[in-house]
Amino acid sequence: MSYILSLDQGTTSSRAILFDQRGQIAAIAQNEFRQIYPRPGWVEHDAAEIWDHVRATVTEVAGRLGDAGHTVAAVGCTNQRETAVAWDRRTGRPLHRAIVWQDRRTAARCEELEEQGVLDLVRRTTGLVLDPYFTATKFEWLLGPGGVKAAAGAGDLALGTVDSWVLWNLTGGADGGLLATDPTNASRTLLFDTGALAWSERLCELFGVPVGALAEVRPSCGLLAPVHPEALPALGGVPVCGMAGDQQSALFGQACFEPGLAKVTYGTGSFVLMNVGHSRPDPCEGLLTSVAWDLGDHGPADDAIAYALEGSAFSSGAAIQWLRDGLGLIESAAEVGPLAASVPDSGGITVVPAFTGLGSPWWDPRARGTITGITRGTGRAQLARAVVEAMAYQVRDIVDAMVAGTGQPCQELRADGGAAGMDLLLQLQADQLQTAVVRPRSTESTALGAAPLAGLARG
Repeated sequence: MSYILSLDQGTTSSRAILFDQRGQIAAIAQNEFRQIYPRPGWVEHDAAEIWDHVRATVTEVAGRLGDAGHTVAAVGCTNQRETAVAWDRRTGRPLHRAIVWQDRRTAARCEELEEQGVLDLVRRTTGLVLDPYFTATKFEWLLGPGGVKAAAGAGDLALGTVDSWVLWNLTGGADGGLLATDPTNASRTLLFDTGALAWSERLCELFGVPVGALAEVRPSCGLLAPVHPEALPALGGVPVCGMAGDQQSALFGQACFEPGLAKVTYGTGSFVLMNVGHSRPDPCEGLLTSVAWDLGDHGPADDAIAYALEGSAFSSGAAIQWLRDGLGLIESAAEVGPLAASVPDSGGITVVPAFTGLGSPWWDPRARGTITGITRGTGRAQLARAVVEAMAYQVRDIVDAMVAGTGQPCQELRADGGAAGMDLLLQLQADQLQTAVVRPRSTESTALGAAPLAGLARG
């Protein structure tokens, strides 16, 4: 039997998941990696460590498959978006720790650019806003005085998001690896013209990013390159055929193929995407426009491209991690649901989990977390409940903005991600939205989206 391997490179872990032809999970391996906080508001990853974890997880599941005599027909990749990686194509070494999408170090630069009057250009070209969430100002920071540009020889500098870094290593790295991305990831950089589906030379000039250092933009579905035997001996020669940013991949995995269908992924942050069809919409107040997918030659000629409205809340699962790692109130994330459900309400506690600013529809990078209503009777259960409620409230903010912007009611919200297994959260969400919240049999929608993108390309 042939399987499809999804590489799900998230914000906190690397995962490899094998899917059979019915979309059922046959094997899974996962490794968490370090979160590095050099200063308040700064978040970094070790890109070399990420690649090591990718290799370890793939080797683990491929070994199980080989023992059973089965094969891998294709590889699909999905990834945390917006995170900036810079490396030397000649040596294969990262030139700086990756700057994660949660990082706020370029907030002042974004404010400066807005004061210079470039927001309208950015909105019209990219569908995004000026926020340190996105990649362009991270690249600009890396290329600044004493930065990585001087560390790589002429023509050797590579700038990419995590998908490009993983793909380049997967297909050979310094030994001829493919430097490529797809429109779903490119559309989150502030450098991509989502109408022309190409890098914007004007925006690259604005942010001081050399176009030649960026990845080639390929369709989300289609043959990219084979896995290099020395990169991953267990998968040598298997074609990489699908690639999409994690939230667009989840939209595809949740089968939101028709305009108006929406999904929420409760991950490190909460991300709501609504399919808005094959024509790029005008900018919508408080929301973002992204490319949902590009099926290339494997989609109908008139609708191979789809667009999505998107809203992002930066801290959801991250707030649960804070309860665990920062406060020590729980030992594992799985405890938060039962703990929060053990009390009928939060006892007047309200949590605003703006640990790294507020996302949609507020876009306030300088906001910080707040807890109000604490009394002597406040306990760990009330605080846990307030965090779960905050997750639901943030998603309601986003959905309300989508309804206002499109004039269309939200008929159904499809939920996935780790916290989607929490009954209390989904009930709170349904109550807040006054609409059905639907949980699929498998909440691995992000990885599941990358599998059919790869499978379509393999027939």
